[in-house]
Amino acid sequence: MRFRMLSALVLTSALLACATRGAAPTPQPPTASPMKTPSPLDPAAEQYVKLVLAVGQHDGNYVDAYYGPEAWAAEAKAAQVPLPEIGEQAAALVKTVEAVPVPAEPLLAMRRRFLLTQLSALAARVRMLSGEKLKFDEESQALYDARAPHHTAAQFEEVLAGLDRLVPGPGPLAERLERYRQGFVIPKDKLDVVCRAAIDESRRRTLKHVTLPAHETFTLEFVTGKPWGGYNWFKGNATSLIQINTDLPLFIWRAIDLAAHEGYPGHHVYNALLEQHLVRERGWVEFTVYPLFSPMSLIAEGSANYGIEVAFPDAGAYARDVLFPLAGLDPKLADDYVRVEELSGKLSYASNEAARGYLDGTLSREAARDWLVKYGLMSPERATQRLAFIDTYRAYVINYNLGRDLVAGYMEKQVGSGATPERHWEVFRELLSSPALPADLR
Repeated sequence: MRFRMLSALVLTSALLACATRGAAPTPQPPTASPMKTPSPLDPAAEQYVKLVLAVGQHDGNYVDAYYGPEAWAAEAKAAQVPLPEIGEQAAALVKTVEAVPVPAEPLLAMRRRFLLTQLSALAARVRMLSGEKLKFDEESQALYDARAPHHTAAQFEEVLAGLDRLVPGPGPLAERLERYRQGFVIPKDKLDVVCRAAIDESRRRTLKHVTLPAHETFTLEFVTGKPWGGYNWFKGNATSLIQINTDLPLFIWRAIDLAAHEGYPGHHVYNALLEQHLVRERGWVEFTVYPLFSPMSLIAEGSANYGIEVAFPDAGAYARDVLFPLAGLDPKLADDYVRVEELSGKLSYASNEAARGYLDGTLSREAARDWLVKYGLMSPERATQRLAFIDTYRAYVINYNLGRDLVAGYMEKQVGSGATPERHWEVFRELLSSPALPADLR
């Protein structure tokens, strides 16, 4: 799936390979800065964390990361608070937070708004778990505080026409593209070296502009049997487990995407910065937990996708000069391949339309798969995997493309024209270190 995180992990026989950059330090419970000033929001923040953990007892995907006090997690597991009671507690907590005057300091005001927005999404998730049915757009608004634009088939036709001219061979475009891409698959015996090279390069580039804790680290694993392509499980103490799914062949272009999105400056960096600046320095315990189905995910996924461009403005050249030789692929074919992949990326919203129609009942499963094949240019196997993702995560799909576009628009407004690369990194770093939500990007 995404490109994300979690607290507890079970390793299975799906593990194909494992590589680690140093021994991972033992996660430590977050501690507040000795200079921390108590806030009237602190008790509400603690209650919020406990409510998220309580919802997690009813939804195994809900708590994506948690590194707060172990006693709170144990308490949630023992209590098994019923959904109606969670909903009542959430409504009462909203009133408590609303009663706190809006702080004059902008960051503190953002904190108050963060708690209210996250609680609204939590309440919506509780209603869904209790049986309430929402349309795709209603769900995305309720959970992620955003609605993706609608696209017609005609809006994808121009991109398809451009690809039709680029992709060689006979037959339908989706079949031709799949055949073409098969020439750029990373051999299984090269997966570790190629993916590690891309992650190490994205890390090197990021650390030139972003200060992370000296002990930050990650573990890299290759797995199978998942509905997603890559995942970041953040474990606290600036430590991540990055998993890459090898159910389907991995194309060379994906190595850059996964490295930047899952690692640097994507999910690993986002979570490490929140932990450092908001949890450890300010003692804001609400950031020790990450509820997946919440507005945080639009920021997380959107910034991770935008971060690919920040870290690799020269992605084509890097792929050609470094990754192609490592994978044993012909660098002379790289430029044409990169043009195809960059143009294909403009079809990302086709997944939203398939998900919207499928979840709203206007497309059957077969029709949604066919839409993904025709307008998303996926192979039937990849379209089937995408539908498995949609079955599990539903409207979450908007966070990748709409999230990326909202972050890009925010960056353009904040940076202005003619800004230096360092200025881009500065604004991006500030975004990743803040309690920003979708409303702050508009």
